[in-house]
Amino acid sequence: MERVETLKAEPRKQAGTKHAVQIRGQGKIPVIVYGHKEESVAISLNAHDFNVQLHHGRRLFDVAIGGKKQKLLVKDLQYDHLGKEIIHADLMRVDLSEMVSVTVPIELKGTAVGTHEGGIVEEHINHLEVECRVTEIPDILTVSVKDVGVGDALHAGQIELPEGVKLVSDSSLVVVTCHLVAAAKTTEEIEEEIPSAPEVIGERKEEQAEPSKDQSD
Repeated sequence: MERVETLKAEPRKQAGTKHAVQIRGQGKIPVIVYGHKEESVAISLNAHDFNVQLHHGRRLFDVAIGGKKQKLLVKDLQYDHLGKEIIHADLMRVDLSEMVSVTVPIELKGTAVGTHEGGIVEEHINHLEVECRVTEIPDILTVSVKDVGVGDALHAGQIELPEGVKLVSDSSLVVVTCHLVAAAKTTEEIEEEIPSAPEVIGERKEEQAEPSKDQSD
């Protein structure tokens, strides 16, 4: 279940890229709050406090805006071009009794039986979208891969979800596969696979020098 953390917000009176850069320079993150048929509000949050809570898997917060505490759910995060720092966030107003769709990260657990047969496990997606009540949002979805053998695939619909959590992502999505590692080929094997260049047969012209003849009148 999500733990609710309280963050203090500061209103933003200006908008635009230039102002957002100034906000981030002050150690804050520009945020838009929306939802529940209320007017969208531009605020800023302390970047350090916000990031600490996110790193602990939190997505539901109590945020004090203008002296009023609101429950907000993280709906979208925008990162810089390196994918490291958050440069903008969208938070949605929620009620603890309502159902919401959220993206939850996947964590693989166990050793696949296929690895004992020379296979390797490949993770194709690292998150799934699910629907549940705000108070029941899982921090992470643990996926056991111990029964995955060589040639097997684990699909989203096969993942066991916590009670009260419903899958929104396509159930046919491939989450994990196990396949054999191709053996490295020797230089001799590679050379044998390279087709030989065809012999070019052409006309061979031989120049024959004609003996010079002295002609007399």
